[in-house]
Amino acid sequence: MAGGRQDEGHRPSLRRPRVRHTVTAAIGADICGGRYPPGTVLPRENDLCATYGVSRTVVRESLKVLETKGLVRGRPRVGTIVCDRAEWNVLDAQILEWMGPDVLSADLLGAILEARRTVEPAAAGLAAERASAQEIADLERACDEMAAAADDLETFTVADARFHEILLRASHNQVFHQLSSIIHAALSHALHVSNRAAAQREEALSVHRELVDALRLRDAGRARACSLRILDLAARDLSTAIGAGRPPGP
Repeated sequence: MAGGRQDEGHRPSLRRPRVRHTVTAAIGADICGGRYPPGTVLPRENDLCATYGVSRTVVRESLKVLETKGLVRGRPRVGTIVCDRAEWNVLDAQILEWMGPDVLSADLLGAILEARRTVEPAAAGLAAERASAQEIADLERACDEMAAAADDLETFTVADARFHEILLRASHNQVFHQLSSIIHAALSHALHVSNRAAAQREEALSVHRELVDALRLRDAGRARACSLRILDLAARDLSTAIGAGRPPGP
């Protein structure tokens, strides 16, 4: 009997992280969706509890999570303020999900492309000098997976994102290596949009394979040039997507 009571007593604590995650996502989506615009004060805790059907403890825990993501900030005697968009951690996978179609209007895709233009050509040049045989083989395998994906956008994008992450790691630059993990969600999101807008993906795949060939030949200049061509194609396709007002979803 005691064991049964102990199990029942532990159930709420086992469910709490799941409940908190759900409420965090709900409040985060409402912030990103404009229900609570930047600069406004969120409703009081009791009101949030009533809105989302949870306890004050869950609401407080959720707000702490949202504060780490830069969405809100608590102020004494004022309440919880919704932060300006410039303070949001836009590399966070959940924030990208919560922003939804608004990603296009937030200029985030253009900012990601600018960052890639700064980092990826340099990483490609370094990879031509430093990449291991295994890393080059992994890049080639990612190209093969892109080719095999055919019209499967999701599979193609996963392989495409893997290619660019491997490339950053193959530079053997510690900062670029860390970036491959930090920008994973944003990179995947941007690639999904550009790949979806591309009339034909064979052109991009061809340049990816040429980049792998440049690494194999240890040709840093050609590797950088191929990286820039890939980014030019991405810029063209992103422009098409944004011009059409096309949402980043499937």
